[in-house]
Amino acid sequence: MNIILNNEQVELIQAKINSGKYQTIEQVINEALQLLEQRDREDQKWVQETRKKVDEAIEELRRGEGIDGELVIAQLQEKLQRSRQRQP
Repeated sequence: MNIILNNEQVELIQAKINSGKYQTIEQVINEALQLLEQRDREDQKWVQETRKKVDEAIEELRRGEGIDGELVIAQLQEKLQRSRQRQP
């Protein structure tokens, strides 16, 4: 596989090698790919957790345990106004 890097990418890789933390271009690229994989796993975990929370909220609404959205907004606006009044 051939990869074409732009000047900014080449400079970044060279700076990493010059720092002494990495010995080769391959080490820099391997680290970058590992970090990308880690980020992808974290993103997927967040999506799964969010879907679970949404499913739980839907079930709560079906059981009649939900809170009226307009009431929540009114409460948040009131709280915001009170916090602004306390500020000098």
